[in-house]
Amino acid sequence: MRVVAASLSGQSDAEWARRASEYVDRAILGGVALDEPSREAARELVARGREEFLPTDPLGFVNDQLAALSRDGIGTGFNVRSTSPGPVRAAAEICRNHDAIPEINAHCRQAELCRVGCGEALLRDTDRLSEQVRAAAETGARVSVKVRAEVPGVDLVETARAIEDAGAAIVHVDAMDSEPVIREVNEVSDLFVIANNEVRGRESAHEYFALGADAVSVGRPSDDPRVLARVREAVDAWDREASA
Repeated sequence: MRVVAASLSGQSDAEWARRASEYVDRAILGGVALDEPSREAARELVARGREEFLPTDPLGFVNDQLAALSRDGIGTGFNVRSTSPGPVRAAAEICRNHDAIPEINAHCRQAELCRVGCGEALLRDTDRLSEQVRAAAETGARVSVKVRAEVPGVDLVETARAIEDAGAAIVHVDAMDSEPVIREVNEVSDLFVIANNEVRGRESAHEYFALGADAVSVGRPSDDPRVLARVREAVDAWDREASA
């Protein structure tokens, strides 16, 4: 796994993943709110014009989307939000059954989500985040956590240590404007590090690999085949040069 299509709220569904699959090794669908507090927050976001997935049965939605892509042989994951561990465990079980990666969202910074304890709020409460990681990891799934740099009062190095101790295998880092955090996280853990933010081609992808990233992810331009093709070419070039 070297190139990943990163989840985009209300947009990253099975059809999106199929369109990206020529260029990426794995597509992370979602995010989707699983429990009632997170779903209410998502409804508030929709009311002010943001795109969100709000299926009647969120776990059924996760299963149906992954099942459709499993038949196509597309590598997948699912980004999920919850205020409690139970729904995360249930989603992780579904992901495990489809050889998909459950990704816990400790990333979204919208006030509605943070107010109920989702997204970025989990970065400020490592104990709660670790509970969700443990719940997902207990299913046997390979667990990812999506995090964000430059959150005041949050040390991503300590977060990386905590989620690894709780059973996470992957950390998906939105580096913001703090790219060296990729090296810092890589140096203190054995987590598989996916670097995200402004990955557009050779310069950005190679910078992240030089900092120790194991993979890069494409976010907003993930529906643009021109960007995906540039990133794929850049990653393949890095790997060729590294093995020469």
